Amino acid sequence: MNKDFFQKHPLVKHLLYMLVVSIIIVVLAFLLIKSIARQGKEYELPDICGTSLAELKADNPLHLTYVVIDSVYDSEKEGGIVIQQDPKAGTMIKTHRKVYITVTTFAPSDVVLPELSNMTVRSAVSALEAAGLRCGQLRFVDSPYRNVILEATCKGKMVYAGEKMDQGAMVDLTVGMGDKPVGTRVPFVIGQSSAKARRGILSASLNVGLEHWDGVTNRNSAVCYKLYPDYTGVTRYPLGTAVEVWYCDATEADIERIISNFKVDSTQIFATQFDEYDDYYITEEDADFDDGWDW
Repeated sequence: MNKDFFQKHPLVKHLLYMLVVSIIIVVLAFLLIKSIARQGKEYELPDICGTSLAELKADNPLHLTYVVIDSVYDSEKEGGIVIQQDPKAGTMIKTHRKVYITVTTFAPSDVVLPELSNMTVRSAVSALEAAGLRCGQLRFVDSPYRNVILEATCKGKMVYAGEKMDQGAMVDLTVGMGDKPVGTRVPFVIGQSSAKARRGILSASLNVGLEHWDGVTNRNSAVCYKLYPDYTGVTRYPLGTAVEVWYCDATEADIERIISNFKVDSTQIFATQFDEYDDYYITEEDADFDDGWDW
């Protein structure tokens, strides 16, 4: 095409101008979007659990915005400590994004002790958790009412339904033994968080014994990897037996590996004094327990 052609066909010339300008605009728009979206610039979100809000504010190289969505009281931690985060640590993120966190409160709030009398152990454990309290030790005593709550105490003092207590307080329960010797099995809590492991053990009418946290950097994400007595699915133990628990740090992939690699040691499957009482071990009905364990 020469100059004479464009003079004869000015419309074609204008169309070519428009096409070039459109291409330039599209290219600039893509470059601008890439710059605004910071494509290619992603960073690994660190684990901030256990960090205080003051520390997050002072050290924030990614310019993240931390949004507190919940707060809970923990007597073992100071106030303002992060205990949960969303997204999880290790997630690839861009700068200036929001991170939703749960932190500890500086002082416990008042909660009301629910009615526990005549409940089964499992129901009482659930009721305490729902009220913001924790189940401590189970003490079994002679009583014709098997696996039924008889009384509750806190720090050695009797407590009653409707009484105000500090959130997170530990409540010990006195439970009926029944009129015949009974036993219960250790539940399978391998790969579960400390809260779920404790709940499972207590709901099985067993006590939580020593808890081992060696090498654990974040107790909120740690999971159970070992028990003593071991889970066998067969052996029964006296009600109130203490179960020792070991925890480790774990990602979701680690949890799957821990569960899949768990094997029952056949040498730990042995007869107990309760085997002669086949009709008198804690049943699903006694425990009011239905989460898939083999009772």
